Amino acid sequence: MSKTIVLLGTLDTKGKEFEYVKRIIESRGHNTLLIDAGIIGEPKTTPDISRDEVAKKAGYTIEELAKTDRGVAIEAMAKGATVLVEELYQEGKIDGILSLGGSGGTSLATPAMRALPVGVPKLMVSTMASGDTRPYVDIKDVTMMYSVVDISGINRLSSRILANAAGAICGMVEAEVPKDFESTKEEKPLVAATMFGLTTPCVEKVRSVLEDNGCEVLVFHATGTGGRAMESLIESGFIDAVADITTTEWADELVGGVLSAGPTRLDAAAKKGIPQVVSVGALDMVNFGPMDTVPEKFRSRKLHVHNPSVTLMRTTVEENRKLGEIIAQKLNQAKGPIVVFLPLKGVSGIDKEGMPFYDPEADTALFETLKKNLRTDIEVRELDYHINDPEFAEAMANALLQLIRNRFSK
Repeated sequence: MSKTIVLLGTLDTKGKEFEYVKRIIESRGHNTLLIDAGIIGEPKTTPDISRDEVAKKAGYTIEELAKTDRGVAIEAMAKGATVLVEELYQEGKIDGILSLGGSGGTSLATPAMRALPVGVPKLMVSTMASGDTRPYVDIKDVTMMYSVVDISGINRLSSRILANAAGAICGMVEAEVPKDFESTKEEKPLVAATMFGLTTPCVEKVRSVLEDNGCEVLVFHATGTGGRAMESLIESGFIDAVADITTTEWADELVGGVLSAGPTRLDAAAKKGIPQVVSVGALDMVNFGPMDTVPEKFRSRKLHVHNPSVTLMRTTVEENRKLGEIIAQKLNQAKGPIVVFLPLKGVSGIDKEGMPFYDPEADTALFETLKKNLRTDIEVRELDYHINDPEFAEAMANALLQLIRNRFSK
């Protein structure tokens, strides 16, 4: 069955390149919808939707934008393209989206991609794909493909790369979830869980117990983006319950690490009132890049090279007190059932006796402050286990299963 793929870009500078991928996609039996978001020159190929229509969706004429600053014009066309692509998707007219561009084209096209639901194929062929892609991908499943050469003409190298891109988006829109999985997934409670490398044994055990008892589990890597992605899905009503084992992103938010999920982390589940079990996984650490990127003011702190790309810094007693206060404040907003679990023998794989971040005083400061500031009706279970002990994981999983049963039996 043929699908319809949006091709979104600046046809004044990339017209020939879009015409090339359009031809390949259509040769595979799919339809294309070519949208021109160029501003200055005339399009080098004929679009299905003109730049005038895109500008109009943003509240401008193309003549007005041609006279403005380039950055302002790109932002406006990005807004118009986003509105247009959202409308096309809501009307059931498109199945995926592909774009080609440099920094400007990537900034223009990716907001429209991010406006589409998770699961809708999104492919951005970009000169920016080998750098920091967070501004373009954010918390959506945008696939970035490095163009190697600039998107400027069809040559022996770009022809191969763009043909691969056309093949990739065709494969993505053709892909289907197996029917045997589709038939069972709607019946299972969907649980979100948070994981770090240093809490993996706990999360894997929790996931195993939950899946053995009829749940489906989505695991989010607590790297800032992962936490925000989870919060977004909870807020949208996609998630039924949460095993928030790894709340480490709050350490980065407080101290200034590179993996913060922002100040709204822990808000969504509380506001939605869905069942949740929460622990303090990896709150012993703040994350930075390679050792030479650690800010000077932290160089005298306890640091640990996790791998060549990641340096960890141990949180202090005072920082743990503040973390306890913040997390208690967040959890006190909970409108639904919640149980807090404290692993008394350590909160991460390197926070135990003989390991570099073992610091019982700092952990105690976290535990005691958290207990002191939580609402009296929120249950706290202090277990004499390390967070990665299977007994701790089983206790968290079984508690969440009981909360889910209580919730769905009503």
